[in-house]
Amino acid sequence: MVQDKRLWRRCRELADSVPVPAPFRTDTFVAAVAAHRGRPIELMPAPATSGAPCGLLMTTDRADYILYPVDTTELHQQHILLHEVAHLLCGHTGSTEIDAAATKALMPNLSPELVRRVLGRTVYSEAEEQEAELLASLIAQRVARLPRPPSAEAPDEVVRLERVFGPRRRHDD
Repeated sequence: MVQDKRLWRRCRELADSVPVPAPFRTDTFVAAVAAHRGRPIELMPAPATSGAPCGLLMTTDRADYILYPVDTTELHQQHILLHEVAHLLCGHTGSTEIDAAATKALMPNLSPELVRRVLGRTVYSEAEEQEAELLASLIAQRVARLPRPPSAEAPDEVVRLERVFGPRRRHDD
């Protein structure tokens, strides 16, 4: 119970510490996090691969790279990106335990040994995954509370979401 309270407190503090641009765009947010951390983050869209993770964070000496699937919804892409950014904000380092099947699914044309060296910080503990998921969700809540521009000026992704789910209702509606 105490551990859960510490986790929530830490994630709320982290969510409150990171700049969230309004209007929200995932690429703008990632750029703001990169500036906040003083380290480049490069987004790398890629087709989803069966058996591979939805998103992938690779850390090198030069920059952090986030691979995310292009063949899923924008809302899903946003959550994947928030989750991977959350690993960075939490300071997760992962481990080098990547199995051969995962390396083959991620990059079939490269040797598993090379992929393991490049992707050495991609496997996280269950606790780290829970923390990243919670932080991603808290940031998404902050995004949802941002003031929205009028529909005529709304970003394309907001217009598309409203077409699918209907306009967002205010609490006083």
